[in-house]
Amino acid sequence: MGIVAGLDSSSGFTRIVVCDADTGAVLRHGYAAHAVEPKATEVDPQAWLLSLGEAATGGLLEGVQAIGVSAQQHCVVPLDHEGAPVRAALVGNDRRAQVAAADLVEALGGRQAWAEAVGCVPQAAQPVAKLRWLARTEPEAAQRVAGVLQAHDWLVWQLLGRPARRTTDRGGASGTGYWSAATGAYRPDLVELALGHQAVLPDVLGPADTAGVTPEGLLISAGTGETMAAAFGLGLGIGDAVVSLGASGSVMAVHHEALADPSGLITSLADATGMHLPVVHTANAVRALRGTAEMLGVAGLEELSALALKSTPGASGLVLLPYLEGERTPSLPHTAGTLSGLRRESMKPEHLARAAFEGMLCSLADAMDVLRGRGVAVRRVFLLGAAAGLPAVQAAAPAIFGAQVVVPQPADYAALGAARQAAWALGAAHGSLSPQSPPGWQGAAAQVFEPGEEGAVGQAVRQQYTATRDQIHPGAFGA
Repeated sequence: MGIVAGLDSSSGFTRIVVCDADTGAVLRHGYAAHAVEPKATEVDPQAWLLSLGEAATGGLLEGVQAIGVSAQQHCVVPLDHEGAPVRAALVGNDRRAQVAAADLVEALGGRQAWAEAVGCVPQAAQPVAKLRWLARTEPEAAQRVAGVLQAHDWLVWQLLGRPARRTTDRGGASGTGYWSAATGAYRPDLVELALGHQAVLPDVLGPADTAGVTPEGLLISAGTGETMAAAFGLGLGIGDAVVSLGASGSVMAVHHEALADPSGLITSLADATGMHLPVVHTANAVRALRGTAEMLGVAGLEELSALALKSTPGASGLVLLPYLEGERTPSLPHTAGTLSGLRRESMKPEHLARAAFEGMLCSLADAMDVLRGRGVAVRRVFLLGAAAGLPAVQAAAPAIFGAQVVVPQPADYAALGAARQAAWALGAAHGSLSPQSPPGWQGAAAQVFEPGEEGAVGQAVRQQYTATRDQIHPGAFGA
């Protein structure tokens, strides 16, 4: 069918992959860092364009017929009536809007009201909270805001030469806090609640739709957020979940419908295919491992993993509730972690190391159970993040999750997902692909781990963890 490109503009760099549109085989790739501070909370959007241009040098895009764009999520680009940025973009790691998010929850009548309205409860990172923060702290700038885009929306708009029509996709829109994945519609009243007045919002495109064509004839697909693009690049389907091991953790799964969760534990996102990606977050994942490594005086996570494997499942009765910085699932924002089951025979470094890994994975299994409790099927778990490669994680995860665990080989999955979207839009435009059927690219190369005979052992570890959790925090999950 041709050649397509996918570009991923993350918080620190741009990656581009050029692929065969039929098979997904990577033909060439490019990379360039963004000229921004690594932990910046505000960024001039022009830095993204400069990085894109640098990544695409050397004839990288020669012969490309379509481009898909993935970019960092929860980034707000406020525009004035002329389409110029009112101020620097507010990026996803900006946590200054925590108070604004709490204000919004109260203003609409609580967490349940938000969950029913748009499938999520406002958090500091979300655009709706950032708009509230802008209205409260920079009212003059807020008054000038006439339109709002996210990072991938803005890049698509720039690639097309800033046309009158601005667009986004379902995935990106579902994370804003003012678009509902359940209804497929905006809630302009929530924008007004946050910003103080209405603003022009981008049209929401379908998964195989085309955002436009450049004067040179290059098709630009709808684009999407990094999470949705990575899920598409991995080739996720019904029955698949992704467990992301960062400092904090998350569990998301492909589901056929949006989930409104009155507790606010589930954030109901849309994916890049027409399905849904409900996600549950934990506040503590790898940070619990790093804290344990520091406590034991070991050099790093690899050494901690080796130490943990000297212990046995159940860690000689030690249980670590890894709620080191409060917790989101269960909702215990002001709690602390707990180490339970101390006996003379269990007071050994290897048992504490094992308890840290089991505690982290059991906490994520709790998050997975929130989804399963709402009818979300989880038969296969994709494990992402640097810690996914640790032998202690790979040894314990299948039994604790009660599912096959897949650890994909490192790859630019968000960029691959953007390229796959471009191939879909190109094929749909030419009539060679159905708008309902994405190109069947080969799935990610991966290691696969089965629960096997360890399944019963894993359930015993979960039971030990759950008993301790319910004793320390009775009713944490409404039991």
